[in-house]
Amino acid sequence: MTVNFARWNHILIPTTKAGRDRFRRSAVGRAIRPFAWLYGALSEEGRVLAVATMAVGGFGLDVSATAVYLLWAALAGLLLASLAWSFAYRLEGVRVEVESPRRVTVGEAVTFSITVRDDGSTGRDRHAVRVHGPFLPWDGAWIGRAPRLARIPRAGAIRAELTARFSARGEHHLDPFFATALAPLGLAQGAPASSSGVRFLVVPRIARVVRLSLPEGSRDQPGGVARASRTGESLELRGVRPYRAGDPVRLLHARSSARAGTPVVREYQEEHERRVGVVVDVAPPVSLPRVPFRSGAADARRREAILELAAGVVAFLARGEALLDRLVVQGRVHDLTLGRHLGFLEQALDVLACVDAGAPPVPAARLLACLTPSLTRLSCVIVVAPAWDGGALATSIRAAGAACTTLVVGEGGAPGPGVREVSMKAITRGDALVL
Repeated sequence: MTVNFARWNHILIPTTKAGRDRFRRSAVGRAIRPFAWLYGALSEEGRVLAVATMAVGGFGLDVSATAVYLLWAALAGLLLASLAWSFAYRLEGVRVEVESPRRVTVGEAVTFSITVRDDGSTGRDRHAVRVHGPFLPWDGAWIGRAPRLARIPRAGAIRAELTARFSARGEHHLDPFFATALAPLGLAQGAPASSSGVRFLVVPRIARVVRLSLPEGSRDQPGGVARASRTGESLELRGVRPYRAGDPVRLLHARSSARAGTPVVREYQEEHERRVGVVVDVAPPVSLPRVPFRSGAADARRREAILELAAGVVAFLARGEALLDRLVVQGRVHDLTLGRHLGFLEQALDVLACVDAGAPPVPAARLLACLTPSLTRLSCVIVVAPAWDGGALATSIRAAGAACTTLVVGEGGAPGPGVREVSMKAITRGDALVL
């Protein structure tokens, strides 16, 4: 049995920014607001001392038999004194700005650059300032300690960094980052200066696809990518040949004509390109036996492996001479043009990052309907799926004149013609894949 303890620990905490804001406005959120303020007003050292104070207070309940209550009173007095001083250490005139990457890969460290800027309105330096990150969703974890700034000069700025790691795909919207100034005794901190929220995408890993043999289709598309200023179809030089009556004079090749002693012209042919469609289906195979608790974790691992393989296929096509013309993910069509120095791989990664984990299986008829408008211009289609569908989709694609290859991740059942099995372990380990 595999249990995601990180997710269970956050089961009562909304995963989205909108959900967290609604919770803060709810009756329960308003009721716990004083406790949240007390937690935020104490520094890390103050929280440790608060826990110790409560433990000492428990031992000192019987005041007639022990004098431990005197120690409790001393500790509680220190906390209260520091909290009282904290009201004078509000960071007024201080701005907090956060910079983060637009996207980050699953499992890789992401660095948030925080700038704490003083506008000089107080006329003095800031001392003992600490930078804090927000409470992260269930899949996030901070790496290292929060920065501690000894001094921020008047009308100056100090830059600090916070590093985190996220293990789940999708859009992430974090709450504001903030900075606080320590009060005397170092047990409490003044009211914070906050930044705006931070948005970014966590995209799947890219499988190491080092070779991908595209199936031979019955058609290639003329036109290519125009690399000259002339209009019309894109042409490439085929060679030279003797001049024939009616050939345009602008096609004469001076050097070849001089060597041959007779007029020689350049001969061109239309440049052909291979347009490829990629279909991604991540729904768990319904034909495989399902075991409670275990099957959910297995399906999740298989789904992520499928998306990693799809990202690897797209990345390989973006580096090659073929053009990725159509991307179909879970029955949704995305018109892309990637490859031959066109488009950006990030466009496809953003689509794969937002795949719904709980989406139901997509029937082959629906996938075919998504491809039908573009099948007349596609040379081949690559299907990435958790199991082989028996060849229904591939047969329909081939009947339309395009070739088709199905990449099955894991144990997908008895493979058929044009089906290649890809090991899920090889994908997750980052092995070089020859497909």
